[in-house]
Amino acid sequence: MDMQAAAVRSDAILDAVLQEIRPEVRWTHGFTSVGACEVTRRRVVMTDISAERRGSFLGVVERFWRKSGYRMTAVNNNAEFPAIYARTRDGFRMSLRIGGKGQAFFQVDTPCVQESEVADSTSQATAPLYEGAEFIPRPNIHSDFWSAGAPGAAPAGS
Repeated sequence: MDMQAAAVRSDAILDAVLQEIRPEVRWTHGFTSVGACEVTRRRVVMTDISAERRGSFLGVVERFWRKSGYRMTAVNNNAEFPAIYARTRDGFRMSLRIGGKGQAFFQVDTPCVQESEVADSTSQATAPLYEGAEFIPRPNIHSDFWSAGAPGAAPAGS
Protein backbone atom coordinates (compact mmCIF):
# COMPACT_ATOMS: atom_id res chain seq x y z
CA MET A 1 0.00 0.00 0.00
CA ASP A 2 1.28 3.47 -0.83
CA MET A 3 0.51 6.79 0.86
CA GLN A 4 -2.32 7.65 -1.56
CA ALA A 5 -4.05 4.30 -1.00
CA ALA A 6 -3.62 4.74 2.76
CA ALA A 7 -5.11 8.25 2.55
CA VAL A 8 -8.11 6.87 0.62
CA ARG A 9 -8.57 4.17 3.27
CA SER A 10 -8.37 6.86 5.98
CA ASP A 11 -11.08 8.84 4.19
CA ALA A 12 -13.27 5.73 4.07
CA ILE A 13 -12.83 5.22 7.84
CA LEU A 14 -13.75 8.87 8.47
CA ASP A 15 -16.67 8.85 6.03
CA ALA A 16 -18.13 5.72 7.62
CA VAL A 17 -18.09 7.03 11.18
CA LEU A 18 -19.48 10.44 10.24
CA GLN A 19 -22.30 8.81 8.27
CA GLU A 20 -23.17 6.72 11.34
CA ILE A 21 -23.84 9.76 13.55
CA ARG A 22 -27.54 10.63 13.80
CA PRO A 23 -28.76 13.25 13.77
CA GLU A 24 -25.98 14.17 11.39
CA VAL A 25 -23.26 16.65 12.25
CA ARG A 26 -21.69 19.06 9.81
CA TRP A 27 -17.94 18.80 9.25
CA THR A 28 -15.08 20.25 7.25
CA HIS A 29 -11.68 18.92 6.26
CA GLY A 30 -8.79 19.51 8.61
CA PHE A 31 -5.31 19.58 7.11
CA THR A 32 -3.62 16.45 5.78
CA SER A 33 -0.07 15.87 6.94
CA VAL A 34 2.49 13.55 5.40
CA GLY A 35 5.46 12.11 7.28
CA ALA A 36 8.33 9.94 6.13
CA CYS A 37 6.05 6.95 5.56
CA GLU A 38 2.63 7.84 7.02
CA VAL A 39 -0.34 10.10 6.32
CA THR A 40 -2.72 11.82 8.73
CA ARG A 41 -6.22 12.83 7.63
CA ARG A 42 -8.40 15.07 9.80
CA ARG A 43 -12.03 16.13 9.95
CA VAL A 44 -13.33 18.96 12.13
CA VAL A 45 -16.95 18.92 13.25
CA MET A 46 -18.54 22.36 12.90
CA THR A 47 -21.69 21.38 14.78
CA ASP A 48 -21.58 22.54 18.40
CA ILE A 49 -21.61 19.48 20.66
CA SER A 50 -22.92 20.64 24.05
CA ALA A 51 -21.35 19.41 27.28
CA GLU A 52 -24.61 17.56 27.94
CA ARG A 53 -24.32 15.64 24.64
CA ARG A 54 -20.57 14.87 24.52
CA GLY A 55 -20.90 11.50 26.25
CA SER A 56 -23.62 10.43 23.82
CA PHE A 57 -21.55 11.62 20.87
CA LEU A 58 -18.48 9.68 21.97
CA GLY A 59 -20.67 6.65 22.73
CA VAL A 60 -22.09 6.58 19.19
CA VAL A 61 -18.57 6.67 17.76
CA GLU A 62 -17.16 4.10 20.19
CA ARG A 63 -19.99 1.63 19.50
CA PHE A 64 -19.54 2.04 15.74
CA TRP A 65 -15.79 1.54 15.93
CA ARG A 66 -16.22 -1.59 18.05
CA LYS A 67 -18.92 -2.91 15.67
CA SER A 68 -16.48 -2.28 12.81
CA GLY A 69 -13.93 -4.57 14.47
CA TYR A 70 -11.64 -1.81 15.69
CA ARG A 71 -9.90 -2.18 19.03
CA MET A 72 -10.30 0.63 21.55
CA THR A 73 -6.80 1.60 22.70
CA ALA A 74 -7.50 4.45 25.14
CA VAL A 75 -10.29 6.54 26.62
CA ASN A 76 -9.90 9.96 28.22
CA ASN A 77 -12.92 10.59 30.46
CA ASN A 78 -12.08 14.24 31.10
CA ALA A 79 -15.42 16.05 31.52
CA GLU A 80 -14.45 19.04 29.38
CA PHE A 81 -12.10 17.46 26.82
CA PRO A 82 -12.95 13.75 26.49
CA ALA A 83 -11.37 11.58 23.81
CA ILE A 84 -11.37 8.03 22.49
CA TYR A 85 -8.70 6.21 20.53
CA ALA A 86 -8.93 3.05 18.43
CA ARG A 87 -6.92 0.94 16.01
CA THR A 88 -7.80 -1.19 12.99
CA ARG A 89 -6.41 -4.69 12.54
CA ASP A 90 -4.08 -3.39 9.81
CA GLY A 91 -2.60 -0.59 11.93
CA PHE A 92 -4.66 2.52 11.17
CA ARG A 93 -5.07 4.59 14.37
CA MET A 94 -8.16 6.73 14.90
CA SER A 95 -9.05 9.34 17.46
CA LEU A 96 -12.02 11.47 18.37
CA ARG A 97 -11.15 14.38 20.65
CA ILE A 98 -13.48 17.05 21.97
CA GLY A 99 -11.85 20.46 22.13
CA GLY A 100 -12.86 23.97 23.09
CA LYS A 101 -16.50 25.02 22.65
CA GLY A 102 -17.50 21.39 22.08
CA GLN A 103 -15.65 21.07 18.78
CA ALA A 104 -15.03 17.46 17.78
CA PHE A 105 -11.85 16.47 15.97
CA PHE A 106 -11.51 13.18 14.10
CA GLN A 107 -8.10 11.98 13.03
CA VAL A 108 -6.76 8.87 11.28
CA ASP A 109 -3.04 8.09 11.24
CA THR A 110 -1.91 5.46 8.74
CA PRO A 111 0.68 2.79 9.39
CA CYS A 112 4.02 3.16 7.63
CA VAL A 113 3.44 2.64 3.89
CA GLN A 114 5.29 3.11 0.62
CA GLU A 115 6.07 6.73 -0.19
CA SER A 116 3.93 8.39 -2.87
CA GLU A 117 2.17 11.63 -3.67
CA VAL A 118 -1.02 12.25 -1.69
CA ALA A 119 -3.99 13.99 -3.30
CA ASP A 120 -6.58 15.99 -1.42
CA SER A 121 -9.55 14.07 -0.10
CA THR A 122 -12.45 13.65 -2.50
CA SER A 123 -14.95 13.28 0.37
CA GLN A 124 -17.54 16.05 0.23
CA ALA A 125 -17.48 18.23 3.36
CA THR A 126 -20.87 19.13 4.80
CA ALA A 127 -19.76 22.50 6.21
CA PRO A 128 -17.75 25.34 4.63
CA LEU A 129 -14.13 24.49 3.81
CA TYR A 130 -12.54 27.72 5.11
CA GLU A 131 -9.98 27.59 2.29
CA GLY A 132 -7.27 30.20 2.74
CA ALA A 133 -8.18 30.74 6.39
CA GLU A 134 -5.34 30.45 8.84
CA PHE A 135 -7.51 28.50 11.28
CA ILE A 136 -10.80 26.65 11.18
CA PRO A 137 -13.21 28.59 13.44
CA ARG A 138 -14.87 27.19 16.55
CA PRO A 139 -18.07 25.23 15.94
CA ASN A 140 -20.70 27.56 14.52
CA ILE A 141 -23.54 25.27 13.42
CA HIS A 142 -26.45 24.65 15.78
CA SER A 143 -28.15 21.27 16.05
CA ASP A 144 -31.40 20.99 17.98
CA PHE A 145 -30.09 17.66 19.31
CA TRP A 146 -26.27 17.86 19.57
CA SER A 147 -26.22 21.49 20.75
CA ALA A 148 -29.03 21.05 23.29
CA GLY A 149 -28.24 22.62 26.63
CA ALA A 150 -25.22 24.50 25.29
CA PRO A 151 -24.76 27.98 26.79
CA GLY A 152 -26.04 30.48 24.27
CA ALA A 153 -27.66 27.79 22.14
CA ALA A 154 -30.90 28.81 20.55
CA PRO A 155 -33.86 26.89 21.91
CA ALA A 156 -35.54 24.38 19.60
CA GLY A 157 -37.96 25.97 17.20
CA SER A 158 -36.37 29.42 17.28
